[in-house]
Amino acid sequence: MPALHPISETSNFTTLQSITRSARRLTALIMAHGLSSAAHAEGAATPPTGTVSPIPPAVMQKSVITGNAGSEVSLPKFTEPLRDTPQSITVVPRQVMDDQGVTTLRDALRNVAGISIAAGEGGSQGDNLTLRGFTARGDIFLDAMRDFGSYYRDPFNLETVAALKGPESVMFGRGSTGGVINQESKQPLLAPSISGSLALGTDLTRRATLDVNEPVPEFGKHAAVRLNVMGQESEFAGRDVAENRRLGFAPSLSLGIGTATQATFSYYHQSEDNIPDYGVPWLLGRPAQVERHNFYGFKSDYLKTDADIGTVKVSHEVSETLTLRDQLRYANYGRDFRITEPQATATISGPAPTLSTPLDQIVVKRNELTGTSTETFFQNQFDVIGKFDTGSFSHTVVTGIEASRETSDPTRFTWTGVPTTGLLTPDEHQTFAGTATVSSKVKTTANSVGVYAVDTLKLSERWEVLGGFRWDYFDADFANAVTGQAFNRVDEMPSWRGAVVFKPRPNGSIYFDYGTSFNPSAESLALSAGNANLPPEENQTFELGTKWDVLSGKLSLRGAIFRTEKTNARETNPSNSNEIVLAGKQRVEGLELEAGGRLTDHWRIAAGYALLDSAVESSRFFPGSVGYPLANVPRHTVSLWTTYELPWDLEIGGGVRYVGSRTASSTVPLDPVTSRLKEAPGYWTLDAMIKYHLSRHVDLQVNVYNLTNNSFYDQVHPAHIVPGAGISALFSTNFKF
Repeated sequence: MPALHPISETSNFTTLQSITRSARRLTALIMAHGLSSAAHAEGAATPPTGTVSPIPPAVMQKSVITGNAGSEVSLPKFTEPLRDTPQSITVVPRQVMDDQGVTTLRDALRNVAGISIAAGEGGSQGDNLTLRGFTARGDIFLDAMRDFGSYYRDPFNLETVAALKGPESVMFGRGSTGGVINQESKQPLLAPSISGSLALGTDLTRRATLDVNEPVPEFGKHAAVRLNVMGQESEFAGRDVAENRRLGFAPSLSLGIGTATQATFSYYHQSEDNIPDYGVPWLLGRPAQVERHNFYGFKSDYLKTDADIGTVKVSHEVSETLTLRDQLRYANYGRDFRITEPQATATISGPAPTLSTPLDQIVVKRNELTGTSTETFFQNQFDVIGKFDTGSFSHTVVTGIEASRETSDPTRFTWTGVPTTGLLTPDEHQTFAGTATVSSKVKTTANSVGVYAVDTLKLSERWEVLGGFRWDYFDADFANAVTGQAFNRVDEMPSWRGAVVFKPRPNGSIYFDYGTSFNPSAESLALSAGNANLPPEENQTFELGTKWDVLSGKLSLRGAIFRTEKTNARETNPSNSNEIVLAGKQRVEGLELEAGGRLTDHWRIAAGYALLDSAVESSRFFPGSVGYPLANVPRHTVSLWTTYELPWDLEIGGGVRYVGSRTASSTVPLDPVTSRLKEAPGYWTLDAMIKYHLSRHVDLQVNVYNLTNNSFYDQVHPAHIVPGAGISALFSTNFKF
């Protein structure tokens, strides 16, 4: 029986107080050394007038502003400005995250149209997203390397977050049916600076962050260190019991900044100790109509995670036309959890509920999800970026090799005898009880190698052609000590990418892009008797788009239409879980529109709209699903955030988000009892911000979320659904020296 680990009642607020005291001491130290003049050194220098801050293009410390509004993506495999890159890329810069008071990666990604949030899976927790209609749970990257762990990411050490849409297997390997999410870490800079924030919220948020950057002449005049620290405790507006506690720190050292040879050594740690929330149960095809604050778990439920990531990056410019880059990472992710999933499957008298059953007669079964796991990730990436001419044509080629080793060893339990609770009056104070049995004890090891090359061929000032190829080798060994089963699966897959770019004007481009991707059976480091012999799922995307920088380069506009097809989706026979076939076909086609930048010198805007038309086109085991939309794919999503600088040192901002209705399952869209479409209704939310510049170095900021206190469902899962937060306010003091 697993040991129970109820979350300690001892508050971590002393940690936040310690951070606050450290911030005061460091501020005094910086002032004493005369460094207060380094205001706004966050990006080494304030961008020149006319460059664009919000979405897109990216505002990254590695970005190169190239005329008008174009900027380069800070990834080794991307060499062209965003305006000329033949792909939909949405970048959420640090400025937008700060203005919105963002404290989670999920909230940062709400700025990206076409993304919707999914609830935690049974055996996995952490950030779970749907991007362009397909799950992106395993497609989250940190500095272009896979961030594999099941944890809720905090953006305290991020400079930007980018959503790269469409199949990305040529660039990133397995997965990426709808695209990938790349987090860009903060890097040391030569300009000294200190910044941070202290925040208190009406949802009992207590948060402190600190960002210190300092040159270290002891290591040379081109060396600097940077330290980011975060501590947070918070509850959840409108929901009882659930709590989040996070602590993180990220030191880094860079040598040779701005020279031909640069090396960066970084470490990232984030730990969580939460009371998790799996929301409310579905009831006969609808979210149970209960009070928003109802909590169906136990107060002793817990989710504890630790993420430790160490990275070494080295780059060397051999010449103006040849650059070598190498990146080595080891990551360790630990997880210990006991989470309650509510299921409204019975009544007081025993039988299953019907449409006429009074709600006070319905009993909620508590499905306990319990386990421990440790995942590791070890990878080396080596890239060569070269430029050369063949006749009158110029080439920019990125080629390289990746090698990695990933492991996962989850142990999971099943429970009997767990107390039930009432649908209308759940009791989270009940003493947890039950008998646990080990259901699986798994060890998976996956070794992979990827070799790739991407060539951008400039035919003339107006025409460019891009071609890319990658070959992946993925070898997974799986063993379950409980069942005695052991499987091995080896996949060797090619991936392709091709695009044509036409530039009718220097400030705009029109492109057509085609790409493929694949999803092996052991993509999430698990195998079974049913899928061990199955080849990967295969996907392809066609995209036609255009990008323009207007208003003298102050505003960027983007539009695209696309179609993504999964041509051989995996399906499990509902009568025999060991029979899995590649027989389904799924597609998503849609339209995306985006604008970001400055409408005037004082008015910034970041807006996006996505229309996603998804459907199951064929299915062997679930013919009733044909024609219905894919799970967690809203037809319409809207995101708008805007700020305006007023006189009197005031800045105001606001935003609106809309997410359309979403079904809970791609295979069983209709409730089996009522034949209702099992879906979460669409919703709007409104947010607002006001900021007062107390001085050059200190801002006072208030953010109000869900201004109308709208009741809505935020995270969808086939077995449970999580309500969104009610109205709340966050009061922040931000400082920068």
